[in-house]
Amino acid sequence: MNFKFAFCPIILLLSASLSFAQNVNVVIHGAASIAKTDDNFVCVTLDWWPAEKCDYNQCPWGKAGILNLDLRYGALINAIKAFNPLRIKVGGSLQDNVVYKVGEVSSCPNFMKREDGLFGFSQGCLSMERWDQLNRFFNHTGVKLTFGLNALFGRNESQTEKGLWIGDWQPQNTRDFMQYTISKGYKVDSYEFGNQLSGSGMGAKVDAKQYGKDVIVLKNLVKELYAHPETEPKVLGPGGFYEEKWFNTFLEVSGQGVVDGLTHHIYNLGPGDDPNMMNKVLDPSYLSQVSQTYKGVSDVVNKFRPQLGAWVSESGGALKGGSKDVSRTFADGFWYLDQMGMASTYEQKVFCRQALIGGNYGLLNATTFVPNPDYYGALLWHRLMGSTALAVTKESDPNLRVYAHCAKKKPGVSLIFINLSKDRSFNITLSNAKPGDAGKPNYEFTDSEDIPAMDPKLVDASTPISIAAQSIAYVTIRDFEAPACV
Repeated sequence: MNFKFAFCPIILLLSASLSFAQNVNVVIHGAASIAKTDDNFVCVTLDWWPAEKCDYNQCPWGKAGILNLDLRYGALINAIKAFNPLRIKVGGSLQDNVVYKVGEVSSCPNFMKREDGLFGFSQGCLSMERWDQLNRFFNHTGVKLTFGLNALFGRNESQTEKGLWIGDWQPQNTRDFMQYTISKGYKVDSYEFGNQLSGSGMGAKVDAKQYGKDVIVLKNLVKELYAHPETEPKVLGPGGFYEEKWFNTFLEVSGQGVVDGLTHHIYNLGPGDDPNMMNKVLDPSYLSQVSQTYKGVSDVVNKFRPQLGAWVSESGGALKGGSKDVSRTFADGFWYLDQMGMASTYEQKVFCRQALIGGNYGLLNATTFVPNPDYYGALLWHRLMGSTALAVTKESDPNLRVYAHCAKKKPGVSLIFINLSKDRSFNITLSNAKPGDAGKPNYEFTDSEDIPAMDPKLVDASTPISIAAQSIAYVTIRDFEAPACV
């Protein structure tokens, strides 16, 4: 058969070192899917951090936080519109320290540095004026919105166990906030309950049984206020790091039909100031370790069967703002795109990157809004990789990572090839195909602040696909026969 395919490498070479080529046969198993993701698998976050948030002797947030972000910039608007639509989760570490200025809440304080505060800050506030601005922005850019709720309302920190918050969640401020949101006709796809309060917690934690009881209260509140099932937002949780016993207890207590989507966070690269960060993102054995987390979460989902499955609702790779030397560079794509590929094979329905903007791990520069390399990797995934994941087998070289999905636009299949090796290229032969070679486009922001078209190069399938050392490439094969993709 005379296949043609679209070849789309992204900013190919990390290293200019000489390399030798290895021939590899890759077999795509297209008869049946191995997993399904949400159609809007690619997701990004907007965080609450103020400009005063500093880690590792740097303060990389600037005015990128939810309360300070200038929503008028054309570059920001176009970066979001390019996804058509982009799923955005509003949340982060400080969300459990945010009150909503509505109903009985009259004062609206700004976040202030406070040594004894949660994550070193005082309580902050979302005014309804700012909420109006955000929703006009979300509506204009076509955002599919998940909003992270404060799950510490009404609780107090235990006097006997540091970090443990006790007492029932008080829903009144959330009720008033939802009523206002409904009255304005604002669209919320889902509400996530709390941020990193599960298990050992990050800054604060809540007992699993208590959390399970409280999420029932939230679910009942959503059902009460949203009169029509078709517009009723889904309830997600717990939005924290996976710990098997805690997650099982949480879902046992909440019961069937309460938690629509089981959410967890991934920061498998560790502290952002780790001098070994570059080696981590290029080490296949290190990158694969997190598969045990995905498997554990998948097992819990198979046991309790929440409607929306599992979501990675926050993942920035490196903690505390990311790595200043890696997170904003092309090299971070080796971690990021491999994580999305791996997560999709374990049927994680959504993968939310921390963050769209802010910190060192933002997809956009925090001051110029110019996209960082990972932005283009995310956009290409969203445009090319469909929701059906396919199994792939190949020779055992672990430096070549390959993930295959049914193409987003039928017919065909789309693949992403990730070459972690610094001195070896791969000549790929696909089963039932004779793929071809292509050149290297260099994507840059246009003068008009538009996202470039990133048109693929169409190639006759006559020679193997060449994946250069330390490079990433997307390939779509329109004529590939995959019954799972029909």
